[in-house]
Amino acid sequence: MTETKKPLSQADLSQFTGSETCYRHPINRAVLFTEGAKYLADAGGAYWLLDEIALAQRYEAAVAAEEFQVWKLMVKPDHSAVLACEDGNGNQVFSKPITFTDFPLPEGILWCVSGTILLPSEY
Repeated sequence: MTETKKPLSQADLSQFTGSETCYRHPINRAVLFTEGAKYLADAGGAYWLLDEIALAQRYEAAVAAEEFQVWKLMVKPDHSAVLACEDGNGNQVFSKPITFTDFPLPEGILWCVSGTILLPSEY
C-alpha cells in the first residue's frame, strides 16, 4: 500500500509550541535544530534551507554577529526565491537569491537563536 504524504501547511507548523528534542546539524555541528524545524525540512523537502542557515552561521560575519535571527524564505510564482536574514528589529543583515525551489509555501520563516534553528511558535 502506498502512503500518501500530506502537504506542508502553516497550520501544521503552528502546532509546534516547544521542542523536547534538538538535532545537531551535520555540516555545522555547532548548530542545532528543533522538532518543528525538522518537520518543516521533512515535509517541505527543505533540508537545504537548514543547510543555508547553518552555513551562514559560520561563513557570514554579519549573520554570526546576531544572537537572534529571523530567516525568511520568500518564494516567487516562478519558483525562484529570496532567503533573507534580519536581526529581529527589521534590519536585514544577509540576503541570497535562490534560483529555483519547490518549497510548497509562499513564505517560510525560521528563527535562529543562540545557534538553534526553530519555528517562531517554538520560541
